[in-house]
Amino acid sequence: MIKNEKEYQYSQECVRGFQQSIADWEAAETEKKDDPIGWQLQRATLQRHLDALNAEIAEYETLTNHDSHTPIVLKLDDIDYVAQILIKARMAAKLSQQELANLAGLTLEQIQLYEDRDYENASFLDVTAVIDALDIKIRSAEFLVPLDTLRRTPITKEELLLRICR
Repeated sequence: MIKNEKEYQYSQECVRGFQQSIADWEAAETEKKDDPIGWQLQRATLQRHLDALNAEIAEYETLTNHDSHTPIVLKLDDIDYVAQILIKARMAAKLSQQELANLAGLTLEQIQLYEDRDYENASFLDVTAVIDALDIKIRSAEFLVPLDTLRRTPITKEELLLRICR
């Protein structure tokens, strides 16, 4: 997820790099002839990375160009990504991190740290303050608790981080 203008500019540079790599790979006649399957796999991998980056750029542009007086619907398929909703909502509202900090009763440093780390270090109270400051409303929510497969052993921090980072 692109969170700011600096990351947006860098992402655009990466797009140009991927486009050049794809063009170079397209011109690699020897590889294409000697290992057509390997060539196609490499080409497809480069294209997937380019497509993902273009999708992130498009999302960033949509958020930053959104009319800040019009509601925006942000969907959440996994609770692990609630931090992205908070960041996207701030961007769509065209609030700076300082403005959000003031509205939430937090410091600029706290908001910067929370966003840099996807709110992993934020207390539930601070997350609630940000949600309230952004006036985020949940229209409908459905939580599935699979009791038949409920884990009966403690989860380690490492397992939790791996789950969140995938």
